[in-house]
Amino acid sequence: MSRARRPVLRSGQIYYGGFVRYQDFNYRLQAYAARAAMALFRALPLDAASWLGGRIARTFGPMTRAQKTAVENLRHAMPELDESAEKKIITAMWDNIGRTVGEYPHLGRLMTDTQRVEIIDPTGLAEKLRDDGIGALLVGMHYGNWELSTVPGFRAGMVQRHFYRAPNNPYVNEMLIGLRQAMQQEGYLAKGAEGAKQAVALLRKGTHLGMLVDQKQDEGIPAPFFGRDAMTTTAPAALARRVGVPLAAAQVVRLKGAKFRIFVHEFEVAKTDDREADVIVTTKQINTRLESWVRDHPEQWFWVHRRWPKAVVSDQSSVVS
Repeated sequence: MSRARRPVLRSGQIYYGGFVRYQDFNYRLQAYAARAAMALFRALPLDAASWLGGRIARTFGPMTRAQKTAVENLRHAMPELDESAEKKIITAMWDNIGRTVGEYPHLGRLMTDTQRVEIIDPTGLAEKLRDDGIGALLVGMHYGNWELSTVPGFRAGMVQRHFYRAPNNPYVNEMLIGLRQAMQQEGYLAKGAEGAKQAVALLRKGTHLGMLVDQKQDEGIPAPFFGRDAMTTTAPAALARRVGVPLAAAQVVRLKGAKFRIFVHEFEVAKTDDREADVIVTTKQINTRLESWVRDHPEQWFWVHRRWPKAVVSDQSSVVS
């Protein structure tokens, strides 16, 4: 009797008793590696974990495809920089990303450590948002250690939820949610129509919602960012106008190592008889503020995300080079 033939598998697929489960297998491998890294960072003191994360990212980050995206984005946004300045910024960017990863198991300490994380809020905006009896929207960007953008609200005693786009890997997602428990948020909202619907109801109940708004959003509008239109979410502007709640922002600046300074800002939400025009005005205002943050400390932004259309960035990079 002839033996059953094993099916021909594509690269990366694993054969288990007749079933092809390559994606789940790869997800599990990635999660095991991520959990091992987090266990190492957790075992180390905060400063050592932050340093090691930065060292790893500075070493291996430039070897990835993301390096090319980061360089193209930087040249597109800040063409006035010479090659030496570009290299310095990109290297420091990798260091910041790695440090942020290394600091994940220590978020609980950073949330409460006033010596390491200083809040600059001269008008007492966080306390005002806590006490005004209505909800609020709190925006940030992938900058410094972006996970700490919730610190002002946390220390003020706000009830906070956060819009969250889960990674494709469900096992890594489970790990990240566990690590973020130290931030004591009330929960997460999925990005999209359903999340927006929930957000309206929560804001009307006095909940404070956070979101990172610096990444490309195909369902958004083209709004200027470093002199070029970038597809930008209108969610914070639209929600703040619709529900009538304040719109604020937290800029998390890494000072040195695992020490930070967080600046709290408030936006003026446009509200006239023209809803569409109001949303555009407020969205542009947000992008203008975020751009100013990046110009202040370009090495602390997440340049590896493709913020502008690929063709536009590539054309600009070709002109510069």
